[in-house]
Amino acid sequence: MSKQDTHFFNVFSLVIGILVVVAILVFAFIGIYNGLVQSRNRVDNSWAQVDVQLKRRYDLIPNLVETVKGYASHERETFERVTQARSAAQAATGPAEQAQAEGFLTQALRQLFAVAEAYPELRATENFQNLQNELAVTENKIAVSRQIYNDTVLTYNNKVQQIPTNIVASMTGFDVREFFEAGAEAAEAPTVDF
Repeated sequence: MSKQDTHFFNVFSLVIGILVVVAILVFAFIGIYNGLVQSRNRVDNSWAQVDVQLKRRYDLIPNLVETVKGYASHERETFERVTQARSAAQAATGPAEQAQAEGFLTQALRQLFAVAEAYPELRATENFQNLQNELAVTENKIAVSRQIYNDTVLTYNNKVQQIPTNIVASMTGFDVREFFEAGAEAAEAPTVDF
């Protein structure tokens, strides 16, 4: 093998080596990017599940208010507070604002149930009992959905913040997501057991 052939072989080997390294980096970038997209989509999906349960809760509230209203019509301020809190919760955007609005709604529901407590004949009606049960089931589903959402956000945020995925995340616009944390006013679900 001549000197010229050896030089050509060395250059050729170097070019092939560079191409292999570039190909590995491109495939790693694509793999990391796709993993981030998948995680972001899981976060969006889990938020949608929280949203479904919250809407179910919102749909139950007018029926509950109307049922209690029939027995305690003089408690107008309580009914208005529940209605306003429900509207604010429905209008909330993003996990932080949603959590705060849900806290106020939980407080208003507690007041509504306190009013209902004073009416044993109301508590005994089948309609009220069914609404209580539905609300209790819904509150449990909200708690489970919120936990799944927060777990999914944790996984996603870890990817966005850890090396080497944080490099790809910052280059392609992936940002950390907010957790759905219940505020102090929602530390406990409204009592629906009489």
